Amino acid sequence: MKITSFFFRTLITIVLSLLVLIGMKGNSHFKELVYQNVYEKSFPFLKVGVWYQNLFGSPFPFEKYMKTKATFQETLTYQKKENYLEGVKLTIEDTYPIPVLQDGLVVFVGEKEDYGKVVIVEQLDGVDCWYGNLSSSTVKLYDYVEAGSLLGVAEKNLYLVYKKDGVALPYEEYSL
Repeated sequence: MKITSFFFRTLITIVLSLLVLIGMKGNSHFKELVYQNVYEKSFPFLKVGVWYQNLFGSPFPFEKYMKTKATFQETLTYQKKENYLEGVKLTIEDTYPIPVLQDGLVVFVGEKEDYGKVVIVEQLDGVDCWYGNLSSSTVKLYDYVEAGSLLGVAEKNLYLVYKKDGVALPYEEYSL
């Protein structure tokens, strides 16, 4: 029964992926639409994942046997907060380990102008949280991260920006 269920979910995933790829190859308007919504806008990968899981169940049949506990469970503390561009700049200790503030999906890891090395986490509430000025990160693109787990390390300052649908949100609504 479990093998049949796994096979069915895998088959559905392959069929959906092929339909999108065939549609992109055969229709330039559809290709442009997919490109704009996936690469140029903030695509809600987490919402699609939740929808898929509600409809078909977990894509990982042995997930219940793979539960692990995070060893890093911290909260973010800082000495000073000041406005910075679209968010805030938090003054922190030198070489400070940065915890994830809310559960979510990593949708960007890389450089952003004025923010340095950035990790963007699409939180469960649909808000994107930008963690900027990182010296290193422990996460990869499309990792699911839990609140309190280690995101990376920052030196002296951490830039935090909250955005929804590309619009910056006030820090006070999501402050620690």
